[in-house]
Amino acid sequence: MDIPRIFNITESAHRIHNPITPEKLATLGAALRLKSGDRVLDLGSGSGEMLCTWARDHGITGTGIDMSQLFTEQAKLRAKELRVADKVKFIHGDAAGYVSDEKVSVAACVGATWIGGGVSGTIELLARSLRTGGIILIGEPYWRQLPPTEDVAKACLASSISDFLMLPELLASFNHLGYDVVEMVLADQDGWDRYEAAKWLTMRLDKNRDSCSCSVKRER
Repeated sequence: MDIPRIFNITESAHRIHNPITPEKLATLGAALRLKSGDRVLDLGSGSGEMLCTWARDHGITGTGIDMSQLFTEQAKLRAKELRVADKVKFIHGDAAGYVSDEKVSVAACVGATWIGGGVSGTIELLARSLRTGGIILIGEPYWRQLPPTEDVAKACLASSISDFLMLPELLASFNHLGYDVVEMVLADQDGWDRYEAAKWLTMRLDKNRDSCSCSVKRER
């Protein structure tokens, strides 16, 4: 079980696998008013930066699930690096259908709502792990400007204009699902630039790197 190899290659040097910057990630943690001991579930946890830094900065505990074996191993190393390995755990597996054994204060899926077949299905899935009064955290792209044609939408790496909403419509959709939007931290152009541009050097280094399989015999 793994994600498509292209993502393991292009994002192998990423700590955050979406366009949010470390500064924005810290802002998000503060905005949620996390307290020591709060339990967080992260579906599509990538290399674990969100859980690890929040465990360090806010004292939360948490579990992350991701299909990428590489990213999961990187998350475990990051937890050791930040000395929070006793607070967070990372599972290599399919997050679709995953429900926490213990109810959580924050149930999150940032940039991976395909896990639940879209925003609505992902919210329904996350709600199954959420304690009463808890917060669901969703990260979802939106159109800054509605594409004039389907071809333009596809050039923006969407399969269709209908893949995403404009921001007001996205916010209204949560209300239609019976949830109040209580906080919001938006990615910006700098975040998108860092997310995309950081792939270029990784790809160049991977292209220049070769490998061989060798059988050797020790000389006596």
